[in-house]
Amino acid sequence: MSKSAVILLSGGLDSATVLAMANAQGYNCHALSFAYGQRHNSELKCAEKVAKTLGVVSHVVTDIDLSTWGGSALTDAI
Repeated sequence: MSKSAVILLSGGLDSATVLAMANAQGYNCHALSFAYGQRHNSELKCAEKVAKTLGVVSHVVTDIDLSTWGGSALTDAI
């Protein structure tokens, strides 16, 4: 029986490392990223590159609206 894992992939070093470790341990990896209106699109571009480089089974980017929960310093104007 094959092992599968869903990895939350932000495009940063920590989540990329977790994905690489799961991949190295033989998991069929599925990456999940969130587009939450971040000011810089570079995070999602990095997540896409990491997912392609490591050969994930699938990479889904889901849109979420943080204003539902009151906003975030990551998205609000400075």
